[in-house]
Amino acid sequence: MDAENPVIAPPRVLVVDDEKNIRRTLDMVLSGEGYEVSEAASAEEALGLLGGAGHAVDLCIFDVKLPGISGIEALERLRKDEATRELPVIVISGHATVHDAVAAIKLGASDFFEKPLNRERVLVSVRNVLKAARLARAVDSLRGELEARYEMIGISPIMQRLYTAIDKVAPTRASVLITGESGTGKEMVARAIFRLSARKDRPFIKVNCAAIPESLLESELFGHEKGAFTTAIQRKRGFFEQAHGGTLFLDEIGDMTLSAQAKVLRALNNGEISRVGSESVQHVDVRVLAATNKDLEREVREGRFREDLFFRLNVFPLRTPPLRERGDDIRPLADAFLKVFSRENGLKPKQVDAMVYKALEARSWPGNVRELKNVVERAAILAGEVITIADLPEDPHANPFDEEPALEEGDEGEMPVAPPALPRLASSGASGARQTLKEYRDAAERSYIVETLGAMDWNISKAAISLGVERTNLHKKIRAYGIRRGES
Repeated sequence: MDAENPVIAPPRVLVVDDEKNIRRTLDMVLSGEGYEVSEAASAEEALGLLGGAGHAVDLCIFDVKLPGISGIEALERLRKDEATRELPVIVISGHATVHDAVAAIKLGASDFFEKPLNRERVLVSVRNVLKAARLARAVDSLRGELEARYEMIGISPIMQRLYTAIDKVAPTRASVLITGESGTGKEMVARAIFRLSARKDRPFIKVNCAAIPESLLESELFGHEKGAFTTAIQRKRGFFEQAHGGTLFLDEIGDMTLSAQAKVLRALNNGEISRVGSESVQHVDVRVLAATNKDLEREVREGRFREDLFFRLNVFPLRTPPLRERGDDIRPLADAFLKVFSRENGLKPKQVDAMVYKALEARSWPGNVRELKNVVERAAILAGEVITIADLPEDPHANPFDEEPALEEGDEGEMPVAPPALPRLASSGASGARQTLKEYRDAAERSYIVETLGAMDWNISKAAISLGVERTNLHKKIRAYGIRRGES
């Protein structure tokens, strides 16, 4: 098969009717249009075929009146079976009644029509039903991908507490203020609240308040009338109107202007909004979730955020913890990112060396989950079948040689400890004094650290793992021994 032009299998249709002529007619009509047709003379035979391995179909056409199990009963059985619950079914009958039609539709039949069969009617119905089924599968697939992308991952106690809080607040109408550092997953928390709420089938509108110019923010939030300003060439619905009945997520709300804050407060208090350029008032039913990486209490004290809006939003505060507080989650997060990256790029899933997890857990992650995701994706690109520690980018936050360079003579501040002499056992000098045990141990330790750093190309994280010590402990020893990059 040509990878660039794959052969698309024709839709498969199962015709179930006890009249041989009807089966033959439908076979001729559908086969002539490129469908692959199979037949069954009874519902029992059809159910047996559908229950067997290797006989999947895209559509069933059932007659109502069949010997033994009727078409309606067969449809009911299909809907109770997980494997065939979503299978499209068209019901036909030569003695149709309103009761039959209503029963078929209630059981999820896609269409219902009478005999004698009209060729065009059959083809139009089959095309429409198969198209609707394809669209439904596409929507389910996209929804699944979206939910997978925003799936929250974490086994640490602090994340378990967050899950519990989300479960409690999601079914309510309460406003939620989500705070946390950049990259900690505030949007994922908002989407989790939405998915668990009674509004999950209504709109979810996300607004990044920091990304919208100040001059356009009110127009984007509340809409505008035609002619309200120079570029307003037609009426526009704002985000509050678009979210009517659903959920509005105001991300980076700490960057919103005081003028827009006043209008948001009005909308939250009584559900009233006004388009820019309009004197009329509209009522909207919107649940607001807000997020920020700023300290809003400090913003209130310094006059940059309205106190009344803060209290209105802060009905149920949630904090997304930084990654440094949830070390137990680094491995499952890394595995999840690797799996998604491999799937999205058509790559074979890669194995991960155990040392990689230790190296990742040793980092401080000021960029939080977002930084971890970037590191994992970069390593996946560089690695072969197994991701090793050599595939990890160097930790930019763990280089003591750049952060705290050793002081030279004449510099202000405390001088670093002079490096001890290399290990020796013989006496030295006229006095014949020997090294103390501590001096010998320190000299040996310094020498081994320098040797290991050199072997690891002076990568602190890799050297710490090789030495079996915490990275912060190795930092302290490097400073204490006055070790300089590149010495041997």
